[in-house]
Amino acid sequence: MPELVLHDSLTRRTAPFVPLDPDHVRLYYCGPTVYDLAHIGNLRAALSADLLVRLLRLLYPRVTFVRNITDVDDKINARAAERGIAIEVLTAETIADLHADLAAAGILAPDIEPRATHHIADMITLIGSLIGSDHAYEADGHVLFSVRHFGDYGRLSGRDPDELIAGARVEVASYKRDAGDFVLWKPSTPELPGWDSPWGRGRPGWHIECSAMAHRYLGDSFDIHGGGDDLLFPHHENERAQSLCGYPGSRFANIWLHNAMLLVDGEKMSKSLGNFFTVREILADTPPEALRLLLMQTHYRSVLNFTRTGLVDARRTLDRFYRAIAACNLPPERGDEPVPAAVVDALCQDLNTPGVMAVLHRLADAALAGDAASGLGLRAAGRAIGILRLTPEAWFRSGVDEPAIQAAIAERLQARKLRDFARADAIRATLLADGIVLEDGPDGTSWRRA
Repeated sequence: MPELVLHDSLTRRTAPFVPLDPDHVRLYYCGPTVYDLAHIGNLRAALSADLLVRLLRLLYPRVTFVRNITDVDDKINARAAERGIAIEVLTAETIADLHADLAAAGILAPDIEPRATHHIADMITLIGSLIGSDHAYEADGHVLFSVRHFGDYGRLSGRDPDELIAGARVEVASYKRDAGDFVLWKPSTPELPGWDSPWGRGRPGWHIECSAMAHRYLGDSFDIHGGGDDLLFPHHENERAQSLCGYPGSRFANIWLHNAMLLVDGEKMSKSLGNFFTVREILADTPPEALRLLLMQTHYRSVLNFTRTGLVDARRTLDRFYRAIAACNLPPERGDEPVPAAVVDALCQDLNTPGVMAVLHRLADAALAGDAASGLGLRAAGRAIGILRLTPEAWFRSGVDEPAIQAAIAERLQARKLRDFARADAIRATLLADGIVLEDGPDGTSWRRA
């Protein structure tokens, strides 16, 4: 078995991955807060997890992948009020949209997808433990974690605890002992979601949710915790602190993985800049595999620049790969063909997807030259990273208005029967300009994407 190496954000080193239990690898990724459609930045984080899980399942006999859903949050409350709908309606609608969009993009479903609102009791138990060990305190109806009582605070994010201020979603308030102390539990007014607790009716802070859910399903210590690097501080720093203090003797996550941010046309994605795209918007006019390929062409720890030109190029690359497979006249896929060793080796080098792309191009070159074994390898390699899931015929017919093309072919045939060759040639030229190539043969006229 090839050696898997991963970059650990905690140690800031790339080192061999040694599972806590070689027979059962366990990992946790932070999922979205469900108040709006998933955007392409969310998709990059989900894809990074997806590629890792696919690889781990090639290497190890059992993998448990947990990805949570945050369904209690002030952003959810605000959006529901803005739309004039119940919070439960908003979260149910958004979760359904999330599942549909991730499935369309070829993202595997997690083994376990816990929702925060289903684990309030676990959070209350953990908070009680933190208060009992003097790592948390009650103040003005809130419960807060005391960063001064955890000597290793700041190590994950590389920040000096003496210079830390309150992070995202944490209000600086007079009842805090230190500005960096973060909320574990906060009071709820009657119109807001709330649960009974020893500290009054209230709701959890953001960070405590993941600690409780990860512990519930993966135990005191597990192998990998991941997410976007925007979560490194404060979310993951706070998760690590409260988990190590709340579950004494545990390691919590053995390795921390973080994918880099995504830019759009060289700028940070923002609705105010008009460059904010949801997954659904992109997939409305782009094959899912093209979006997936574009995201994989950049290493997960490097900043990715998303452009429409890049999407077009990714689609052309997939055209080439599918033509290579078609050139080999392969039998139907069984699903158990071995993944080429060069692809596995590249993935084992900290998910080196650019290296995988280089291997795919070499296999396509050989397949186009008539090497059927390379065609089989290309198809199996695609399966390993979630592309090349269609038949070549289906790929070249995807994303087009087939009834309109057939109508144009029929019109062209009629023009030729009337010897109106100028009209027939004009129809062919119009289709070609739209990326559709007509091929006349003894059995009639067929078409394919250019």
